[in-house]
Parts: sequence; structure tokens; C-alpha cells
Amino acid sequence: MSTEARVGCAVDADGRITFDVPARPAEGGQLLLRLRPKKGQPENALHVLDLEPAEDGGRRAVLGPDAVLAEGRWDVYLLREQGARRERLRPGLRDLRALVDGHLRDRPAPLAVRIPYVTKDGHLAVRAWLRPAHAEADGIDVTDRSITLSARLHGASLRDGAAVHLRLRGSGDTVRTPASRVADDGRTFSVTITHEELAAATGAGGGVWNVFVRPAPEAPLVRVARLLDDVADRKEVFVYPTATVGGSVVRPYYTVDNDLSVEVRQAD
Repeated sequence: MSTEARVGCAVDADGRITFDVPARPAEGGQLLLRLRPKKGQPENALHVLDLEPAEDGGRRAVLGPDAVLAEGRWDVYLLREQGARRERLRPGLRDLRALVDGHLRDRPAPLAVRIPYVTKDGHLAVRAWLRPAHAEADGIDVTDRSITLSARLHGASLRDGAAVHLRLRGSGDTVRTPASRVADDGRTFSVTITHEELAAATGAGGGVWNVFVRPAPEAPLVRVARLLDDVADRKEVFVYPTATVGGSVVRPYYTVDNDLSVEVRQAD
């Protein structure tokens, strides 16, 4: 099979991913998922799926919902037989409809999310997140004066003393805790971040504030992000307006990991 082979996949509501290989690799063929290592680091995580006969004459492999993948990007390869040379795969049809309304369902801890996607060079990969708890960003409203954020907590509950924390990246001691509002369900919360106050706390050099929620006074911080739908990379897709206050420009944005942050920079 050439590297141009196209492999379809479908995800169900439980997170199960079914891969369909239309050609017929030899009996004993496998799909290999490899956690993409950081630059300069060796690979240290592989997950192998056996290819079984499918009704259409091709081969099928299933990544079950209980197969927890470490957080990161997993490249997908074909092994024609055990021990064979790895072959990259092109994506065919990707059926991600079951993921579109994933934010509407409560998720247990730990939160495990997998989204098949197409890499920049046109190959099939799976984006995975694995977190003890998760705060799913919902509405983000940017005005001239403030940013209002709403989100829902999964894998934990909001207790008395729960608070939203903004931490200045690269400065662990610089934290802002704007007043937040918690709904009666103990999961949904909202907060308004004032541009002027945030710009004043950032300083003249500018900076980036990462957004967290602490569900209870002694609980670990939980990152606010947007993970529970079919978008693997939203940084360039969900772009919010900027606001200028004094000599600073403020904008919320999603990072390369789909986490929510707020950038404060000097105005041009």
C-alpha cells in the first residue's frame, strides 16, 4: 500500500474510533498509533490495533473508549504485517458528527478526548487530551471594556470558595482573581474580566494570562479550554475581536492545545 492510501474513520458518542482500510493488507496487518515526540526527544508511546476483516472486503481496526491515550498528537501508520515497515496514511471520510454536541454531555474524571484530524502535510492523526478534570469554555463575549466568559466544569464540582484564576505566563506569583458567578447546578460558572485592570496588572512589556478555575479553596487548578467538539485545532479558527485600553491591546484566544488565554500587548 502506498503512502497515498486513504483510510476512513468514524467516532461514536462514547469516543470509540473505527478505522476503515479499503485495501486488503495481509492477514496480521495492524494500525500503529505513535505519540509524536517533542523536538529532539525519542518516541516513547505506541499503541497497536489489529486489523480485522470488514463486511466490504477491506479491513477494520477499532480504538475502544477505554484505550486511554496520553495527551498529545498521535500519528497513524499502517503495518502490512507485524514487524513491517511503517506507512503513513492519508485520511478518507472522517465522520465526526457524534462529537459536535459533545459539550452538552457531562463527562466523568479523568476526561479523555480523541479527535481524528488532518495534519499540515495531509496525513491522518489523532489529537488526544487526558486531564483529571476540565472546564469547557462556552460563550466568550468581548466588549470595549471587558471579556465575559462562561464555562462548565467536568469531572469535578464547584464548592464554596470556587474561583476563576488568571495566571500571568512566566510569572507564577502574578495572579488575578476576578469575581465569578456559579450556577445552581454546581458546574456552570461565568466571570467578567475588565480590560483596564488586566492591562494594569500586566505591565508595559505585555504578557499572556492563562485561565483556570479552582473548584474549591484547596483543590488543584483546572484549565479552561474548549475540547468537547469536533475541532482539533481551534487557534486559527476561533478568532475573537481585540479591545484597546490606554496603550494596550487585549484579546482572548485559544492556544495550540485549545486552552483559553488572554493576551495583553502594547498597541502599535
